[in-house]
Amino acid sequence: ANSAQLTLHSTFAATEILAFRKKLKENTEKLGLPNITIKDIITYAVSRALIAHKDLNAHFNNDSIRRFTNAHIGIACDTERGLMVPTLYNANLLSLPEIAVQTKDLTSACKAGTINPDLLTGGTFTITNLGTLGVESFTPVINPPQTGILGVCSITERTKNGATYPAMGLSITFDHRAVDGAPCARFLQDVAWKLENFSLTIAGI
Repeated sequence: ANSAQLTLHSTFAATEILAFRKKLKENTEKLGLPNITIKDIITYAVSRALIAHKDLNAHFNNDSIRRFTNAHIGIACDTERGLMVPTLYNANLLSLPEIAVQTKDLTSACKAGTINPDLLTGGTFTITNLGTLGVESFTPVINPPQTGILGVCSITERTKNGATYPAMGLSITFDHRAVDGAPCARFLQDVAWKLENFSLTIAGI
């Protein structure tokens, strides 16, 4: 049977990750860092969150679920040859600079058409980013046999208690045969918390 795909949408306050990235950018040369993007920061947070939400770090085949110990994250990449999804293996074990370097290498190889086909397999969860194209909310499509995919949306200005802040949208599509809505909602909450409190996340707390 085909997967039963459902999507949940949420937003988080991007204030901390924007400030964190600004600080990184100002000190990139001094610290000898690669260019670290907002998407790299999100990948870091997602990779850590997936370990506690194993039904989303999984494959669903023939009515059985296979959960993985480490997060092998597919990075959706738009190329002239169409959509390609190279895999960032063991992303939960990588530092933020390692995620940045490996993601850039993978996406560059996809765009150049030189990607090793082996690197297009083995993903346990996928992240796709339409936020840079100004999309505020969308329904990402699962990459079978994975059970989930996270869509990263654009930043919009929101007002809460009279104060304006940058809100970033996240959309998760999940296979309802393998995982229910409530655990996916908790995963989104976890990712949002990790991003809103990124200084704690990066400290391993």
